[in-house]
Amino acid sequence: MERIVLGDVEIIRVLEFQGPFAPAAEIVPELGEPAWSAGGAALAPEHYDPASGAYVGALQTWVVRSAGRTVLVDTGVGNGRERPATPLFHRLEGRFPELLAATGVRPEDVDVVVNTHLHADHVGWNTVERDGAWVPTFPNAVYYLPAADRAFFDPAAGNGPRSGNAAGAEDSEDAAEAVRWAEWHQVFEDSVAPVLAAGQGVEWSGELRIDSALVLEEAPGHTPGSSVLRVQSGGERAVFVGDLMHSPVQLAHPSCSSCFCLDPVQAAASRLRVLERAAAEKELVIPAHFAGAGAARVARAGAGFSADWAR
Repeated sequence: MERIVLGDVEIIRVLEFQGPFAPAAEIVPELGEPAWSAGGAALAPEHYDPASGAYVGALQTWVVRSAGRTVLVDTGVGNGRERPATPLFHRLEGRFPELLAATGVRPEDVDVVVNTHLHADHVGWNTVERDGAWVPTFPNAVYYLPAADRAFFDPAAGNGPRSGNAAGAEDSEDAAEAVRWAEWHQVFEDSVAPVLAAGQGVEWSGELRIDSALVLEEAPGHTPGSSVLRVQSGGERAVFVGDLMHSPVQLAHPSCSSCFCLDPVQAAASRLRVLERAAAEKELVIPAHFAGAGAARVARAGAGFSADWAR
């Protein structure tokens, strides 16, 4: 899906990257390789490579034109970022500015930026580096930031890795956690803090109506402040679900969360709630990382859901 119109709302996909990310069995830890292989045409080849066993995903931003304004939903990885804990993102040099321009959008045209949550691959193009400092990429935009994520990831909040554990196996776990926290703090410092310092960030919680067609709602679990963006216009509906799902394998197994979810149980509850509503209300489901068509209408299928891909 490159472009879709729902009532008076236009949605355009800007694809920063698409390809293999990691072994599929690592992406959703509760599911082994057989679950992916059994997915058949629902997964391969667009979402799963049987030959290598790799999960295939995408990094993307969505341009939403609504009520005379230009809205960006998530802003990808960004260029030139120090992300040593995530090699795919580390010092990336991509073509996002050109791709955004190809949709007819210049940075100064953007009115609203929605970060569904504050992970590195959703906030990267919030900022650009100028004269050695990170500054907002979109000078005229309001950036909507989940308050719970700001409270969690902001280094000033004092959150960080565990300490004082006994030596042994836990040492390696603590070291890995320290690396993760260091990167999360770096992400905040280069991609979120400059937006707040510029006075362009608006923190929100619960529910936030952006305009008559667009509403942000909390859907925690993946991160404390994970959210979805609902669209309703002209009798048609969609929901941007962020990282509630990383792959269609989670449609078949909605109780299974990704390895990136900070609270897998809460994430599963949010995912099931959002998918149940999407099926009942015939909402087009638009996840952040689905490759291929990138969006689907879902229907109940046994304990899970089936997908009718938007082409």
